[in-house]
Amino acid sequence: MVLGTGSHVGKSLLVAALGRIFSDDGIRVAPFKAQNMALNSAATSDGGEIGRAQALQAEACRVTPRIEMNPVLIKPSSDTGAQVVLLGKVWGQMTAADYHRKRVEELFPVVVESYEKLAADHELILLEGAGSPAEINLKARDIVNLRMARAAGAACLLVGDIDRGGVFASLYGTMALLEPEERELIRGFAINKFRGDMGLLEPGVRMIEKRLERPCAGVIPYLRDLGLDEEDGVALEDRRTVARIWNGAQPDKLRVGVIALPHMSNFTDFDPLALEPEVALAYLERPEDVSQAHVLILPGAKQTLDDLDWLKRTGFDQAVLSFPGPILGICGGMQMLGESIEDPEGVESGGRPRNAKGLALLPLTTVMKGIKTVRPATGDCAWGAYTGYEIHMGETAGVEVAQEGRITGTYIHGLLDTDELRHRWIRDMRERCGLPPPVRLAQVGAERDARIHRLASHVRSALDMKVIRRWLWP
Repeated sequence: MVLGTGSHVGKSLLVAALGRIFSDDGIRVAPFKAQNMALNSAATSDGGEIGRAQALQAEACRVTPRIEMNPVLIKPSSDTGAQVVLLGKVWGQMTAADYHRKRVEELFPVVVESYEKLAADHELILLEGAGSPAEINLKARDIVNLRMARAAGAACLLVGDIDRGGVFASLYGTMALLEPEERELIRGFAINKFRGDMGLLEPGVRMIEKRLERPCAGVIPYLRDLGLDEEDGVALEDRRTVARIWNGAQPDKLRVGVIALPHMSNFTDFDPLALEPEVALAYLERPEDVSQAHVLILPGAKQTLDDLDWLKRTGFDQAVLSFPGPILGICGGMQMLGESIEDPEGVESGGRPRNAKGLALLPLTTVMKGIKTVRPATGDCAWGAYTGYEIHMGETAGVEVAQEGRITGTYIHGLLDTDELRHRWIRDMRERCGLPPPVRLAQVGAERDARIHRLASHVRSALDMKVIRRWLWP
């Protein structure tokens, strides 16, 4: 099990790297995360929904994503409430307090059963923890960290992020807050995202090894421009703002603006665009930024009606309505571009019926339903054949891709992942905006496996794999 001293220390990508390393070594390996809290999710082939990170990890392990890899997925809908997805299907909407106080014990047997099914089909399971295992206010009901490690008999690697500062304190503090029997599960630690002079770090590593009485399994250097899926919204703390991306950008770059909705989901849809050398993609946080864009995107949203209200309250709605260029709405974004959204059962608001007028840029009406649509999707649109997936609560007259002039709406997540389709889309958008044809285009899809291989090679060279193997096979 890979545990972290906190969120966004690199657990998900480290599991993916280890998955590819062990797969390369001929071991049948699979990922597992008992409980994931994320707005990025992926569809399994049987119509289930799991965390996007587990889908990436499965890809790295060269296995098909399964619902057992992430039996509990929590998708936040507010600061205190969330939708709970159990074994790939919506289980309920509840507050954080209700989930932790009443539901955790009910779900843990399902989690263990999922792990056992997965373990029966593989030689090695790589478990991922969540946040920190030392959250003392939540630890008694924590089913994703050390309780799961104990149930699986897993050897645990504790990972700290030096890039955020205070890595030695976070490692030591985490161990200090664990009970003695919990500390026994931690076999060693690793330091992630290091950049600098190793000679200056080395004395600290030796000192913390003595204090923790655990070996350092490796110091992993910072890896730039990896281009693989981020786990959750924490990654958006460093997101591509207008100030960072557009100020000083080359004038011939296609400026793609993604409206930064409060409940934006599946923002991994835009990772391939961000890697294109002749595209400058930024997240728009102010209505006045819209006018600087060549192309505008309304992304998916976990709380579509709330985010539509936010558009109207902030003035983004008027900025969208007056925008003269191409507009793309994805999932919840497409719903907002329609004429109306009806929620007669209160699916998004705890049973309270709500209706709202949309932006009326597409002749669509959406009705929220209690049953979520989750499925892989293939088809054709104006830019060619697509392969992606649908994850949404509403029904929009059976439409997967709707176009009217410069306005396009789609339920397909991952629409722009396919290199050929994305390249045609970029050429079309540049022509519509009066820009010259692109000279350089990224082969993101073709390079994806190479990116996983690059990550795995980077981690293999940094970690002491002999030590880790001894933990697994004494």
